[in-house]
Amino acid sequence: MKRYYTRACNFYYGNFSKKLVKKKKSISLHQIKEISFDHIEIITRKSKKKISLDKIKNLPKNLRKKVNLDLKKINSKKRNFSNLNFRKIPNILGILNLTPDSFSDGGKFNTRKKGMAQAINLYKKGADLIDVGGESTRPGSMPVKEKDEWNRINKILKFIVKKIPISLDTRKSKIMQSGIELGVKLINDVSGLNYDPKTLTVLKKNKIPFVIQHSIGIPENMQKNPYYKNELLDVYDFFEQKIKLIRSKGIKHNNIILDPGIGFGKNLKHNMNLIRGISIFHSLGFPILVGNSRKRFIKEISKKNDSNTRVGGTMASSIFLMMQGIQILRIHDVNEVIQGIKVFNELIKN
Repeated sequence: MKRYYTRACNFYYGNFSKKLVKKKKSISLHQIKEISFDHIEIITRKSKKKISLDKIKNLPKNLRKKVNLDLKKINSKKRNFSNLNFRKIPNILGILNLTPDSFSDGGKFNTRKKGMAQAINLYKKGADLIDVGGESTRPGSMPVKEKDEWNRINKILKFIVKKIPISLDTRKSKIMQSGIELGVKLINDVSGLNYDPKTLTVLKKNKIPFVIQHSIGIPENMQKNPYYKNELLDVYDFFEQKIKLIRSKGIKHNNIILDPGIGFGKNLKHNMNLIRGISIFHSLGFPILVGNSRKRFIKEISKKNDSNTRVGGTMASSIFLMMQGIQILRIHDVNEVIQGIKVFNELIKN
């Protein structure tokens, strides 16, 4: 049986979007009138077709039913959780790597004094949540022992978790449990909940919000000739299957975030196709997080214009993702990205 996917497209932003929604010429994303769309792309494994919303009524009955169910999810209002406000786009998840070897800032903040100062700085500059991690999962990295990972983060967590909303970036269930007991507000597992079989038990027991990130393989080998039949649809299917799994395990809440895992088992082509088609994931009905900050795809595109912090590429991709309705961006340079978003929002006022 042919499988159909619905991707919202042709987005409008700001006051112009509000005017179109008021005139019923576009549909708002998650009840946010400042971002809306007036076309969809109907995709199969062999074809894709873009149509305006007023043409949906002409679709075959079963396909029309499927599309309308997807539109209901795309349009549905999202409830806030973990200090994230889904009435605004985007939220910013500030990155704090307490590691000696992360791909971009390894060793920069891995002392108690520097780590705490950076967490406070990111929050004061406007991050909604700070993502703290003690294990690098960059391509080629090796696993860190549980004890070592916890020793890197626990003193800083104890100090900041009552002052600042914290997300915990870990693949290990015991560290998740320890972080939850300290008061972290979100679990961010880059393995897609696959690394540790006890993870689902911890998430169910604590009823805590969490991120499902797509990745293939493990950091040691994930960049060795990654292959997809169709990266956009393969990742979509992964999310759908993972959501069915967690429901079957008794996790009933909707405080779940989806992350397509840019750079995790993907080459440049895969990453670009995922970012270009990112709005397909809205039809799953959950908020979307994208980690675009300082990623390798920026180097691969910019070549001789690459830089250490890749702020230019991060900013360009952040604006694009924002215009596609992505609710959360995972960012190193929080001040610069928020600065760019403020200027962009001012420029499009009319």
